[in-house]
Amino acid sequence: MSELHAFITAARLGSFTLAAQTLCVTQGAISRAISRLEAHFGQPLMHRNAHGLTLTAMGQKLYDGAQAPLQAIEKLSTELRADDRRRHLTLSMVPTLASAWLVPHLPDFHRCHPDIQLNFSAYRRNEDFSGDTPDASILAGTPDQWPGWQADYVIGREVVVICHPDRLAARQAQELWNTPHGLLGEPLLFHTNGQDNWAQWFTAAGVPRQAVTLSQGFDQVSILIRAVMADMGIAVLQRCLVRDELQSGRVAAPFPTLPIRLRRGYHLCAPAQRRDHYALDCFRQWLLQTAQADPDVVAADQIGG
Repeated sequence: MSELHAFITAARLGSFTLAAQTLCVTQGAISRAISRLEAHFGQPLMHRNAHGLTLTAMGQKLYDGAQAPLQAIEKLSTELRADDRRRHLTLSMVPTLASAWLVPHLPDFHRCHPDIQLNFSAYRRNEDFSGDTPDASILAGTPDQWPGWQADYVIGREVVVICHPDRLAARQAQELWNTPHGLLGEPLLFHTNGQDNWAQWFTAAGVPRQAVTLSQGFDQVSILIRAVMADMGIAVLQRCLVRDELQSGRVAAPFPTLPIRLRRGYHLCAPAQRRDHYALDCFRQWLLQTAQADPDVVAADQIGG
């Protein structure tokens, strides 16, 4: 096939050089491919001269007979590759959300869609989809940050304050944390990409936001959680990210039943032109259904509704 491709292209353009440029190979590769084809048929197919290329009688016969079938094969190959591409999805997302929430659910996705290949690419906080990948990205923010994109809220608006268990026990013994206002005297740790989360939490809890003074910031959620586990202070984080730590007792929640939601959350984002992507559409539907069934989302809906 490669030899035929080189021959047809050279014959159509009348030049080894132009054929090489079109097929993104060297001129020598074109020459060797045609030589192999001539050896296969046992006779010359074209002659090179100062004016370009001329086909022999056998070369003209091969060109006339092979051009249409070769184009048909190329067209079919393109369609088959496109169909295969539809079943591949490359996703990028916040690493902590991937490890803490999405990955445990992925076996269910693969059971529902065994025909789809899901791959992950490096996460970029300011993803602009300027490259070939990813096809979609799960980003943190509010929908108005991505005008023109398809942005579906997934999870992450439900938040909870976490602290070291010993700190909680000590403050409860001193009766200092009877209300959310009592948290103001603690070191308020925060994520650098969500510095307003504490102010929003206190406002929703009935505490004036002007009373909020932040302590230390971290640019990774995993490090922020570690800081809380090291008893450096308290933090407000998405429930879906700290479920395992709460259940294991590595961190504690001073106000576990206080239903507070922020405007900010995790959204599945994709350019508008990729809305017809088969694999993306399947993943989107599964993801939104999975998120709606999340225990924290269901509990918050019941309390709030």
